[in-house]
Amino acid sequence: MYLYTYFYLNTYTMIHRLLKNEIIQWLKPGKVLCLFGARRTGKTFLMEEILNELDTDKILYAHGEDLDFSEAFSSQRVSTLQNILKGYTHLFIDEAQKIPNIGQNVKLVIDKIPAISVFITGSSAFDLNNQVGEPLTGRSRILNLFPVAQCELSEKYLTVVNNIESKLIFGTYPEVLLAETNKEKQIQLESIRNGYLLKDILELENQKNSLFVLNLLRLIAFQIGNNISYSELANNLKVNTRTIQRYLSILEKVYVLFSLSGYSKNLRKEYVKTPRYYFYDNGIRNTVISNYNKINLRDDIGKLWENYIISERIKKTHYRGLLSNKYFWRTYDQKEIDYIEEREGKLFAYEIKWGEKKVKAPKIFLETYKEANWTLIDKLNFLDFIG
Repeated sequence: MYLYTYFYLNTYTMIHRLLKNEIIQWLKPGKVLCLFGARRTGKTFLMEEILNELDTDKILYAHGEDLDFSEAFSSQRVSTLQNILKGYTHLFIDEAQKIPNIGQNVKLVIDKIPAISVFITGSSAFDLNNQVGEPLTGRSRILNLFPVAQCELSEKYLTVVNNIESKLIFGTYPEVLLAETNKEKQIQLESIRNGYLLKDILELENQKNSLFVLNLLRLIAFQIGNNISYSELANNLKVNTRTIQRYLSILEKVYVLFSLSGYSKNLRKEYVKTPRYYFYDNGIRNTVISNYNKINLRDDIGKLWENYIISERIKKTHYRGLLSNKYFWRTYDQKEIDYIEEREGKLFAYEIKWGEKKVKAPKIFLETYKEANWTLIDKLNFLDFIG
């Protein structure tokens, strides 16, 4: 049984990391697979299980923080790289962003030692992606690993319904899912928040104080589903708008947040000025505001539900290879749709509601985009959308 690749949470539920087979299929001579994702999402476990499954002694496994390996591998000397990799068919490097000039040296390996396949992981894409992606166009593949997705859980419908409150409050980081009590889940989330969540950002910006970033995340947490104002955020945090935009960009690159842009094609009154931001994981959203209250004690259940459904859909489309452009839609006179996918030249619009109140598609949207499909996503049909 494979930890996090195939792992039983309980008698009825098993985690199956969907990227495993795709990664293995890509591990061919002359190819590079880059797996990016936030810390503690299970990248190392997934790499180790793939290593075990391949069952070969011709895999060189290294960690980016191993100073001896890092110094030798970053030499940019072909002879040194050939000596390191002699007798191996695969090179696995965990936390590869720690190695200087990682992209140039991986390119040297692929150019000069074409019998090698390379698999690297990184907890941040902003540096590693730029180093590895461009010089290896056509020979590299980039995949993202998120907190466990609903489509990676072998849950029946009634089990999903029974577990939905826990996922809305505590999210789906592997260690959080494996925790047996709510108190243990809270402890795991606070460990992620305090010890790992902001590490990449602080290293990049050479900061020692994470208070500014946490305060920015708290403000974003209260604006799920709303258009943000850069100037308002800047005023609240006593910085300029460029600083806000820079940090929001970094928070996306380290897989804490993602954004949706406004969709506009035909109407002048359509709003596209600023994006909407969401958290990849509900538990992270709740831990930055220190609110683990049950659903019946909260006034933000609509935000929790919208964040959960959209983030789960983002995971599903990535893992299933469902290519689409993703948006929200809103007019200046407050007509809006929570989530839109544009795929194969068609529009698919989704309104996301927790309550049982009847909702209709905005008339102006249907009149403007006559070929669009509109669907209400609620507690009755959400599993088809994200599972």
